[in-house]
Amino acid sequence: MGQEIAASHFTKGDFNRFAARLREETKLLERWLKEGLLDDSEPTAGFELEAWLVAPDATPTPKVEELLTRLRDPLVVPELATFNVEFNGTARPLSGSVFSQLAQELTQTLAHANASAAELDSRLAMIGILPTVRPEHLTAEFMTPRERYRALNEQVFALRHERPLKLLIEGRDRLELTWHDVMLEAGATSFQIHLKVRPSEAARVYNASKIVSGPMVAISANSPYLFGRDLWDETRIPLFEQAVSVGGAMLQERVSFGFRYARHSILETFQSNLDRYPVLLPHVVEDPPELLPHLRLHNGTIWRWNRPLIGFEPDGRPHLRIEHRVVPAGPSVPDAIANAAFYFGMMQDLAHAEIPPESVLMFLHAQKGFYTCAHQGLEAEIPWLDGRALPVTSILEEDLLPRARSGLQHLGVDPAEIAHWLGIIAARLGTRRTGARWQRAWVARHGPDMAGLTSAYLAHQASGKPVHTWTLD
Repeated sequence: MGQEIAASHFTKGDFNRFAARLREETKLLERWLKEGLLDDSEPTAGFELEAWLVAPDATPTPKVEELLTRLRDPLVVPELATFNVEFNGTARPLSGSVFSQLAQELTQTLAHANASAAELDSRLAMIGILPTVRPEHLTAEFMTPRERYRALNEQVFALRHERPLKLLIEGRDRLELTWHDVMLEAGATSFQIHLKVRPSEAARVYNASKIVSGPMVAISANSPYLFGRDLWDETRIPLFEQAVSVGGAMLQERVSFGFRYARHSILETFQSNLDRYPVLLPHVVEDPPELLPHLRLHNGTIWRWNRPLIGFEPDGRPHLRIEHRVVPAGPSVPDAIANAAFYFGMMQDLAHAEIPPESVLMFLHAQKGFYTCAHQGLEAEIPWLDGRALPVTSILEEDLLPRARSGLQHLGVDPAEIAHWLGIIAARLGTRRTGARWQRAWVARHGPDMAGLTSAYLAHQASGKPVHTWTLD
């Protein structure tokens, strides 16, 4: 959710001062990009993993503050709800044995966190939507006590003129609810993949990230159930989009696929932030403009499914990252790291293709493919680069997996690494067994016992084996 702020109530003057700083920092970023002042070194890989803290009965338990106090780990931070937590991975160069290193670090961090959670009679769950979450869990009572979250809630509803949120998701079942805060967002947890890019390549990578969003969400889907209803393969997508809807123009919605590709520069996205999106958190600070504090805070309140980010190197140089947000948490550490490897390989290939893929796949077709895949998973048929509508399984098998292998080879990733991690994607595809499909198969065999489903899921997750090997016990 980003940096903390000092207050949740703001005046008109706060908004005016913040807007002035935002304009100044956007112009500064424009100058940096024109003058080549951003970091231009080799790409690096990183991630953020959101997880649930659950009780012995497999329901959410609001003990994250106690867990964080025990851990005192800078890589583990709070999220919106007191039963959500975020794990961060150390950014590493995209070469050699990078994915095994990322997996080892995440495994160790989770083991340490689970040991502390056990002292609180709880455990961690990596899953897009926890099957046992109920409406009473997603209320202001369980909001993490941080000013940022209070302010976010107040400002979203101010833009809505205090009108309640409407949640409507139609899948295999139908779910329609009215909601009075932003806590529905806490029901959706993800594995956010970060790729540091050269400024000259950022627009191409950003566009390629949009193009692969449909196939990525199809092969990684892990969120079929919400409040006991069987909805989309990746129900997290419509849930998050509607959870913080400001209820105005579609082009101002805070969670979206966007409305076009980047045409010339990634700056277009930050200019769009300035022009199209009302400020939600006008927290003015006295940091120098060279740290871009207001630009980064504002960007952090616009949750595009693919989002450019500004960060800083240890020596202070600013850098660009693309954050790919479409992938849910889980089902296992190997699955998560395999998803990242697949994405990084595809980006290397597509962003350097002689014919830019965004020149042959209309943006509206990429957008349609994304929502179709989120809804239907591996059953989806979507428009693709050759102008035809194809089964997403064919696109994954015949086009994207070969591209990912080629891209990782070009990056200098070890051959054994490529074979292992993309082998998990290939096996998941070969068995047609995503997390969403495993959950539905378990319910088909055992009935709609959400606590039983969650307990079985957690037992398999603890084994450290990827989901394509999971049984229905």
